[in-house]
Amino acid sequence: MRIAICDDCVEDALSLKKYLDGQEVVIYTDAESLLADVEKEKKQYDLYLLDIFIEESMSGIELAERLRKTQEETAICFISTSNEFYREAYDLYAVQYLIKPVQEESIKKLLHKIQQTIARDNERKLIYSWWGKSGTIPYGKICYISSSGHTLSIYCTDGKIQESRGKLNDLEHQVCGDIFMRCHQSFIVNMRQVEGLSGMELTVAGERVPVSRRYYAEVKKRYWEILFEEVDWQDDNT
Repeated sequence: MRIAICDDCVEDALSLKKYLDGQEVVIYTDAESLLADVEKEKKQYDLYLLDIFIEESMSGIELAERLRKTQEETAICFISTSNEFYREAYDLYAVQYLIKPVQEESIKKLLHKIQQTIARDNERKLIYSWWGKSGTIPYGKICYISSSGHTLSIYCTDGKIQESRGKLNDLEHQVCGDIFMRCHQSFIVNMRQVEGLSGMELTVAGERVPVSRRYYAEVKKRYWEILFEEVDWQDDNT
């Protein structure tokens, strides 16, 4: 796993690296250096460990916002001496928010979670068929799927829409579970791509997806489960 640590306190960064034995780790002491590698050199990391109080010119929150523009799905974990930025962490889909001094066990749990997510997304793929041609799309690349007649439209994280022949009822039995959920007669949504739930609508990749009354209770329950699952608080975060 490739991991980037951004912390202007070298001592804290080295302590984190010590817990990441066996991983490919790069330490950055300022946000600009990390952004230069990501935006100009096109480097990619599986996990970013960002100190919230990096420097006056750019906070860890602002750095994460920049990273999200080019790496929407990468895992971000905030490190801080305070829990006052937890709301911002939620909004940026942080996988975890750790309070300094970070314990080794917390890092081990974080790595296990990220490794499971990577393995799951790499292994599970949706098979589609369109005009005699077939292919696969990793679950992690799918935002939601809509249906019209016998045509399925698969909306992907890169903005592409792949059409496939099939019925949503049949697809529901194949994919729905911990990742996908039926939310409407005409929609199945990747709950890990959901950005928000407001009224009877989900926001996914900036688009509004309707939720019918039939599915609302289960969708709402799963939405909150994932929200709290992805930001794993330490016991002393209260």
